[in-house]
Amino acid sequence: MLGLVVRRAAALTAAGLAVGLVGTAALGGLLAGLVYGLSPTDPATLAGVALLLAAVALGASWLPARRVAKLDPLTAIRHE
Repeated sequence: MLGLVVRRAAALTAAGLAVGLVGTAALGGLLAGLVYGLSPTDPATLAGVALLLAAVALGASWLPARRVAKLDPLTAIRHE
């Protein structure tokens, strides 16, 4: 169960990061005035932000999934 939830979250995270990186590349000209001293398509910055967002998204899905995986299914059903 834990693996299922984390794999699904990882797939959604990867899709979101792909769309975000394509959007950043497409709208880079509009972002040029907002960042000082960096190119809007700076590979190190984009990779760092993508890794940070991926870590936060996977952590946000792993913690609740781990907590739910420890529950007894009958107890959870009875509580509903």
